[in-house]
Amino acid sequence: MKFSDFTRENSAILLIDHQVGTMKLIKNLPLSEVEKNTLALAKVAKVLKIPVVLTSSQEERFQGLLMTALAQSLPEAYEKRVKRAGIVNAWDDENFVKAVKDTNRPNLIMAGITTDVCLVYPAISAVREGYSVQAVMDASGSPFHLSEDLARQRMHDAGVVLTATITLIAELVKDWSRPEGVELQQLLFSEILPPEFISGTSTPY
Repeated sequence: MKFSDFTRENSAILLIDHQVGTMKLIKNLPLSEVEKNTLALAKVAKVLKIPVVLTSSQEERFQGLLMTALAQSLPEAYEKRVKRAGIVNAWDDENFVKAVKDTNRPNLIMAGITTDVCLVYPAISAVREGYSVQAVMDASGSPFHLSEDLARQRMHDAGVVLTATITLIAELVKDWSRPEGVELQQLLFSEILPPEFISGTSTPY
């Protein structure tokens, strides 16, 4: 499969099971970092007008609702979220697949909680369906380092490209001097990069 450039025009963002209960299972990364990066992806989608598909699983159980800030940031996508009754692989849910296909975008940017259960399967399934897929690893996470590492290896072996939030933003922006580039650069420095990194330094990008 040929991997095409990811642009604002040909990409969609899929956020899988970023639910308040499930998020607590993350142990391989600080929870606050995963939350921050997930919300950054939502803001990128808004700025660049990239379609977003949200899905959740068993909201009435310990998994709970999607992150409140995520629902606030993407109210339309939240209202249209695909609520799965218990299907593990979101790609096995016909409503989720329809929502993805309705975006009419060949490139999919995915993040999911947890990586080792909720992200690995739909990412691989989407590649098998002919999509180009990037998995945003710092907006995802697992209960164990081992299961995270194995899930990453399995996705990589299947053709999923592993990436990080900052890398993805830069790839989509293309040019920091454009109005949307300026806005997203401000997002990087105000909400993503740690204060100790940017204090006393000039803009690196």
